Amino acid sequence: MSMTYRGTVALVTGASAGLGVEFARQWAERGADLVLVARRLDRLEELARDLEKRYGIRATPLAADLALPGAGAALHAELEARGIRVQTLINNAGFGSHGALLEQDPAQVDRMIQLNVAAVAGLTRAFLPDLVADGRGALITLASTAAYQPTPAMAVYGATKAFVLSFTEAVAYETRRSRLRVLAVSPGPTSTEFFDVVGSRDAVVGKGATPAQVVTTARRALERGSTPPSVVAGLGNRLSALASGLAPRRLALTVAGRALKA
Repeated sequence: MSMTYRGTVALVTGASAGLGVEFARQWAERGADLVLVARRLDRLEELARDLEKRYGIRATPLAADLALPGAGAALHAELEARGIRVQTLINNAGFGSHGALLEQDPAQVDRMIQLNVAAVAGLTRAFLPDLVADGRGALITLASTAAYQPTPAMAVYGATKAFVLSFTEAVAYETRRSRLRVLAVSPGPTSTEFFDVVGSRDAVVGKGATPAQVVTTARRALERGSTPPSVVAGLGNRLSALASGLAPRRLALTVAGRALKA
């Protein structure tokens, strides 16, 4: 089943780089208008101009710090005031860090939880009534292969992504009688700025993918006759996630700890 893009608006968070840029590009290529959200307005404006020129769509750049409490409701109110109704929400914004929890900056830990967990839940709750009522679009969240087992040296990040995966699958079930398609996408290592923010290549486990490969996996999952509640990008990552689920919990923990050099 083909997604309807033309005549719809897709909101992409974390749209200033990496997967956010690729989500915006693929949706624009298929005719969707865009709302591009991140903290770096200059990058958003540049991306908006490029996509408008290339694909003939309308792109609205909005600078916002989604790690602030109430950011989801505030963004919804801002778009409502502008007369913009969103049909697709792509919860892409998030970040991670590497190192023992004992050594982590408490402020960074708080911000990670706020952005990776609270913002995802808040944005989803704010926009979900519109998404369900319209039914032409999708709700997409970015989980991670880190969601499938504990992640020593990335304890908080892995736990936030486990939340995203569980949360999204539950919302998919709750809205199953609507036309809305709900999907959690779990990439493995991807060629983005993510590891620059993490500050360590020790977090890289397995072969990396390109943003185009990850977003194409998500889009194709949405276009199936029956959209699954979640998908893991990459065959190797899918096998690893399956093995983690089948292995004894303690073994999965040990393997992950060694792989992440905890």
